[in-house]
Amino acid sequence: MSAEPAEAEAARFRDDWAGLLAAGHGAAVHPGILHRLVARTAGLLHRARREDPFEVHFAEQAGALLVDAHFTDPAVLARAIALLHRQPDGNGRGPAVCGAFAAGWAAALRERTLREQEAIRTAADSARKEAEKALRASEARFRALFESAAIGIGIGDTEGNILAVNKALQEIFGAGPEDLQGHKVNELVHPEDTPGVWEAYEDLVSGKREYLQFDKPYYRRDGEVVWTQLTVSLIRDDDGAPQYQVAMLEDITDRYRLQERLRHQATHDSLTGLPNRAAFFERLEKIFEEPEPGARFGLCYVDLDGFKVVNDSLGHETGDQLLTAVADRLKAALTPLGHLVARLGGDEFVVLLENCRGEQEAVAAAKTVLNALDGPVHIGDHRLAVGASVGVLERRVATTTPGAAVRAADLTLYRAKEAGRGRWTLFDPKETARAVSRYAVSVRMPAALDRGEFFIDYQPLHALADGSLAAVEALVRWRHPQLGVLGPDEFVATAEETGLIMPLGRWVLEQACGQAADWERRFGAAAPQMNVNLAVRQARNAGLVGDVGRILQTTGLNPSRLQLEITESTVVGPEDEALKTLHKLVDMGVSLAIDDFGTGWSNLAYLRDLPVSGLKIAGSFVGDLHDPRKDEPTGWRIVSGLVSLAHTLGLTVTAEGVETRGDADRLRAIGCDWAQGWHFGRPVRPAEIARRIAEGGPPR
Repeated sequence: MSAEPAEAEAARFRDDWAGLLAAGHGAAVHPGILHRLVARTAGLLHRARREDPFEVHFAEQAGALLVDAHFTDPAVLARAIALLHRQPDGNGRGPAVCGAFAAGWAAALRERTLREQEAIRTAADSARKEAEKALRASEARFRALFESAAIGIGIGDTEGNILAVNKALQEIFGAGPEDLQGHKVNELVHPEDTPGVWEAYEDLVSGKREYLQFDKPYYRRDGEVVWTQLTVSLIRDDDGAPQYQVAMLEDITDRYRLQERLRHQATHDSLTGLPNRAAFFERLEKIFEEPEPGARFGLCYVDLDGFKVVNDSLGHETGDQLLTAVADRLKAALTPLGHLVARLGGDEFVVLLENCRGEQEAVAAAKTVLNALDGPVHIGDHRLAVGASVGVLERRVATTTPGAAVRAADLTLYRAKEAGRGRWTLFDPKETARAVSRYAVSVRMPAALDRGEFFIDYQPLHALADGSLAAVEALVRWRHPQLGVLGPDEFVATAEETGLIMPLGRWVLEQACGQAADWERRFGAAAPQMNVNLAVRQARNAGLVGDVGRILQTTGLNPSRLQLEITESTVVGPEDEALKTLHKLVDMGVSLAIDDFGTGWSNLAYLRDLPVSGLKIAGSFVGDLHDPRKDEPTGWRIVSGLVSLAHTLGLTVTAEGVETRGDADRLRAIGCDWAQGWHFGRPVRPAEIARRIAEGGPPR
């Protein structure tokens, strides 16, 4: 937009804004004061709409300035919001500016009300003390203040009995004195009471606190709900013992409903009324905050087939009606099942299954989606066939992150489209990792090392016998500028296929050994062993021995502090050249361990031929022990057998994926040596590992 139209738009808004304030105040305002107020607030709102980055305090300050100028009538706020909604909005800030303006107005009004409340409370307390000294004269003054106050006031004793209520409080409840006096405070419970309100009340009447303040709903006598801002203060006697409680209630129902409307607008799609992208991610992220061990969830990522054709041929209005009809069908079919249906944008929808019971339930939800859309949609004279493709993801919460889960479901959706549309496709971790990796590697990875986009987190491994920190595993991460932080499963496989694993693996080894050497210098014998994963291509490279020797010499790390983890597929037979490389590494003093044992063919003969000193049981073994579809006793017998076999061969055994204390205790009982997993700690930055070394190991 050119400068001139922007100035014209700002001028028109100032004129409309001036007219609104001149007509909506309800009392005479000096023209000079009004002119300055208009200029100041219009300027702030214009800055909130146009300046980058978006600064919410400009709109909030504009709302507060109106309250300071005595524009406190809710009708003024409503007209102001309506005017702001009508302004051209090319950058999508309209709802945010309206919300911030209303929040600033409400906060300023609340602050003003609190000052009035405090004055009333102070006056009430002073009046009470004077009443005890001067009896009737002071009582008359207190009674006048009590009865004429515009805010609802109630007085009760410390047993919770309501002793007196003023007229304003009776009007709030739509009740007479007899409906309140003589009743108990705790009879005024509402299902939507703020958590902790009654615990705080008990602390107050027992003298543990002086006052409390909450936004609290009440039922009126007619059954309607009234929202109030409740402030309860404790009045003590001359000896300091609790004697009375004074409650002051302001009716904030209109303000509360306005805030609820604004919040609904911010979290729901304006076209379909479904929760929007922000609401979906908020709900999804809550699942990951404090998950129960073994907790699962599911996602059905839905994209309509052929929607672009409808938009292009029949117009966007018809397309919008089709989206609304689809949303109604999905909501009617899936909401009764307890699933969240949200619109992410365009013709993309998502179904969230909390506490999912397994893949079968997620697949059933996907089938429900397809069944709900199986049938034409009638829009005007058109009879439109609508279909969809669905990507289905069902995972344990502990195995992924919200962002990674959505990316995986989205990629699974496109596999469904590639397979012919009108169908559901189940998440395949190998296919998803391959798809993400191909894209990331082809676009960014060749120069990512030079840009410093890779970093290493370290996951602790603890000795089960005494809980001490025995080792850490170096896990490379990629801070991709478009895809966010990627784990090794999302790019290492493709890096190995393309050969880029060689410079990346060398860099990881250099960083990890340098970090291990630093810990060794700082903490001596308490420093943990450093475990570094070795890719198959690395292990079969003739230059590996030279690289490891050079890195150990450069960093000064004792070779005995380094353990390289290899997979079962690294060596394919006793004549494999990789076997010679591994023996040379062991001759240097470096130890070797087999990673993820049990996920491949697990040729036990290789354990006899390989120069390894450790064995890591794949995390899926421990994770499957909590799968209700699998036999837990049999699973533990398998794990116990692996531990016994490894010990027979003189190998140290590490269990991966240990998430609970119970699993740790049982692994300790069957003789497992080390363990790693969320129970002992997630991958963390080097500083956190250093803190743990200094403080000693975490709980066993």
